[in-house]
Amino acid sequence: MTSPIDPQEEKRVLRKIDCVILPIMCMTFFFQYLDKQSLSYASVFGLIEDLDLKGTEYSWCSSIFYIGQLVAEYPFIYLMSRLPLMKFVGATIIIWGGICMCLAAPYNFTGFAAVRFMLGFSEGAVSPAFVTITGIWYRKNEHAMRTGMWVTMNGLAQVIGSLLMYGIGKNHALSLAAWRVMFLICGALTALSGVIFFFAMPSGPEQAWFLNEREKVVAAQRLAASHDGGDKTNFSWSQLREALLDPKSWLVFCFGLFLTLNSPVLTFASLVIKNLGYNKYDTLLYTSPSGAIQIVFIWIAVIGCLIFPRKRCMVALALCIPPLVGNILLLKLSLDSGWGMIAASWLASIISDVMVISLSLGASNVKGNTKKAVVNTFFFIGYCVGCIGGPQLWKSGAAPRYKQGLILAIVSWILFALSIAAYWAIARWENISRDKLEQEKDVRQFHAGEDITDKEDKTFRYIY
Repeated sequence: MTSPIDPQEEKRVLRKIDCVILPIMCMTFFFQYLDKQSLSYASVFGLIEDLDLKGTEYSWCSSIFYIGQLVAEYPFIYLMSRLPLMKFVGATIIIWGGICMCLAAPYNFTGFAAVRFMLGFSEGAVSPAFVTITGIWYRKNEHAMRTGMWVTMNGLAQVIGSLLMYGIGKNHALSLAAWRVMFLICGALTALSGVIFFFAMPSGPEQAWFLNEREKVVAAQRLAASHDGGDKTNFSWSQLREALLDPKSWLVFCFGLFLTLNSPVLTFASLVIKNLGYNKYDTLLYTSPSGAIQIVFIWIAVIGCLIFPRKRCMVALALCIPPLVGNILLLKLSLDSGWGMIAASWLASIISDVMVISLSLGASNVKGNTKKAVVNTFFFIGYCVGCIGGPQLWKSGAAPRYKQGLILAIVSWILFALSIAAYWAIARWENISRDKLEQEKDVRQFHAGEDITDKEDKTFRYIY
């Protein structure tokens, strides 16, 4: 029988986990977002002209990435349940880094779109897996902050990506176009991060190379109350069925869909600013602060969840207001308002803060190895569908106002707020029902580490 866990001992173990697991996750997520956002920077530095893109072809360069990611989600649901998760994810990171480097090769729309599709396909496992990994290593009350840490890399990638592209563009001695060099550098760094992830990320507390035997026991025991067994390699059809019949799963899908229907403003923000009359260098410098603003709002979201630990949905609803206002200003401000339009584009780009809360709800409120993989993938299927459809209303002929895209963004924020409110109501109702059930009769207790779902475990309470 193991000895009780001392709180100070638990803190030391948690500190060790934070010093190893979080940096690896943050590094990987940084490069994933840098790869995505690099298309926006490349458009300012001649990609559209060099590939002779016309009509909606640039929009399709954005959308087709997510078509690849959407196609990948279906097999990855199964593979993430059957294969060792960390090794599988590490391998896909290395592959996607190599494909990213190939984006420097095409000279027409067809070739570039084909590589973008393969890039999206190879990245399909990373984001869903990260929600699962957060659940493997951290308690429910720790999810919001840790998810906030790796989603912060979205904002950091915007800042560093803009400055990196600026530096590459200023080097006039390059034999390749600046945007091609950008893809080569991003791809090489991503592949290197994949090698680190493959060899350094353990499958769970029991395999943690940075913990001694006692610390491994502490790491496993501290999760026993809400943990469903870690990185298992089995697929449960009953858990799949439960996920499909759970209304919260479909609301998670709606989170991903409505968040990303308005995300094209991130890809098109550089073009919006450039079309106001700024040169390509000023455009990158004026785009860069939006990443810093993203980081600030991500941590407003995290702090909000810490102050109101049982009211994450309320915090999410409040954070819908700034981007909604930003999109309305982009739609209504005069095009010659200069800094007004730039500041509005920064506000409209604030998406990652609400994504932190959406992802943390998925990490905290789903138990069961297969069900967790399915529900996490639901979010990213919705995410991909939104990213495919959204850019199609941001047509080059609609520049610089992009009226249809902005109207879609405003409607999407309203629908997202309604979805969050519905999730809040359902989770609260289920908790009240379970409280009554526990008072009326004995509720079955499960052993720590059993692969059970949140529906089966009546002692489980949802975070909302």
